[in-house]
Amino acid sequence: MIPPPAALQVAMPRLVLASASASRRGLLEAAGLRFAAVAAAVDEAAIKRAARAEGLDPAAAALRLADAKALAVAGGDPEALVIGADQLLVHEDGRWFDKPPDLAAARAQLLALRGHADRLARALAGVVNLLDPEVIVLGGGLSNMAHLYEALPRLMPRHVFGDVARTPVRRAAHGDSSGVLGAARLWDGADEAVPPPARP
Repeated sequence: MIPPPAALQVAMPRLVLASASASRRGLLEAAGLRFAAVAAAVDEAAIKRAARAEGLDPAAAALRLADAKALAVAGGDPEALVIGADQLLVHEDGRWFDKPPDLAAARAQLLALRGHADRLARALAGVVNLLDPEVIVLGGGLSNMAHLYEALPRLMPRHVFGDVARTPVRRAAHGDSSGVLGAARLWDGADEAVPPPARP
């Protein structure tokens, strides 16, 4: 049996997450790692403005933000192994979305992204038509988009054949940590058969 990650983790260098994000903390906690979380004092808006001015694409801009956070925290703890992370939500028209500061801004972002549910519905409909699953489970970042659970059951029947149009859509029990938990489970039980998911 492979020991859990924390048992394999060395005491030095210390592992530090350069983020105040609860979801990023949750990923490392779910992986069973020991770490400290430190908010990075960086001007994210200024970094994004500079990235746009230089013509960087969103992936490169997110990497620059992650680097800046890691360097800011590492400067105060040079012996630590510091993890920096960031992400950008980008509309198909090229807009970069920031974290909404209030409910009104969050609503505006959701409205701007509203049309994307139909594209997801079409993609899932193709899977349903081919495989006829008993349930569709959304994990990762999609699991936090509450409007999808209302929109997908309404949109999918337009693209699905017959009774499979009633395939339920549910949120993964572990939300946006599902991916890392699944990877950890496969790694931890690499020499064992992974049991099938329970029927809903």
